[in-house]
Amino acid sequence: MARASIRNRRLAFVASAGVLALGLAACGGSSSTTESSSAPAPESSAAPAPESSAAPAPESSAAPAPDAGPVAVTLITKDSTNPFFVAMQEGAKQAAESSGVELTVGSGKEEGDDQGQIDLIEQAIARGDAGILITPMSVNVNAAIEKARAAGLYVIALDTPTDPPETVDITFATDNCLAGQAIGEWAAGWLNGEKAVIAELVIFDDRVVSVDYCRANGFLTGMGVEVPTLEDMASPAKSGSYTTGAGGDYEIVCLEATGANEEGGRAGMEKCLAANPDINVVYTINEPTAFGAAEALKAAGKKIGEDVIIVSVDGGLAGVEAVKAGEIQATSQQYPLLMAKLGVEAIKVIAEGGAAPENTSANGQFFDTGVALCTEDPQDTVTSAKQLTADECIALAWG
Repeated sequence: MARASIRNRRLAFVASAGVLALGLAACGGSSSTTESSSAPAPESSAAPAPESSAAPAPESSAAPAPDAGPVAVTLITKDSTNPFFVAMQEGAKQAAESSGVELTVGSGKEEGDDQGQIDLIEQAIARGDAGILITPMSVNVNAAIEKARAAGLYVIALDTPTDPPETVDITFATDNCLAGQAIGEWAAGWLNGEKAVIAELVIFDDRVVSVDYCRANGFLTGMGVEVPTLEDMASPAKSGSYTTGAGGDYEIVCLEATGANEEGGRAGMEKCLAANPDINVVYTINEPTAFGAAEALKAAGKKIGEDVIIVSVDGGLAGVEAVKAGEIQATSQQYPLLMAKLGVEAIKVIAEGGAAPENTSANGQFFDTGVALCTEDPQDTVTSAKQLTADECIALAWG
């Protein structure tokens, strides 16, 4: 099996223009999927990855290496309960089955379980896997990733870029800053000059995670609020003026850590409402957090979509159905099945002597898998992403 020498065979990336979801042709052979003992991955019925032209899929440009058994790949997600990561696991399994890859799936026990991810990386190294796909928990897993690369494994970050980005070989992700910016632009349009009394429901308050600060501060940037330091969610002034659209005054009431889950969203929203019951804009890190926030708002007698708006990121089926029902007013949709599918296929190509992928994002730092804004109330202020109806997003949704 082409494993330890994998990084010595990186060639120029050959783009397949205009094709996002097709990826590589199936390579045949048998495949198997192993569930890691760190945290079992549940079965899922995820939706298929959408057809799009947002980014090309990697292709092989070299003859395959002599057959030495199936290429082994490990997928490590943050947890195995968040629908986003469940969908990602399903996408990887589908790709492994169709391309003859031996896949191991594992995760941390919950958001914040750095050691769980480190243990899984160590196991992949010990097995001599060809590569690792990982949604990195935090900078605390960087040393383990660097050890894997030194051992010859090709490491791809999915969804969450590492900090710094060059910790991994490449990242396949949504532009999370752009996803946050789109919902911020939408919120400013909806406000139309009204004062924004903002609650921010994030993942952590005790560590720096790129997906956390990029979405939250991207949201504020989209509203036209000055963000002095992208990596610091506490750096924007607590009050001042936003400039997008008609512009107006703003006040940030709270920045609450939620763990990116429904219970955390409910508890965080309750704390924010206790600080200021006049909140009219709620930013949530993801849709499970938004569902919890909605429960707290309704319990407080708030009419969602009238007294207060909720904006989010993910675009899972439950999330975009909530957009259609008026429980969430706008969410940025991303494509986890596609990230995992392209990641599995890329490692197989490299292990067999083919081309490594190259960055396609506007800033040249990652492989962009696309984003769209889902809303039933499009705003002229949104310029960073295409606006789709809830039904259009449901057709592309995962979960």
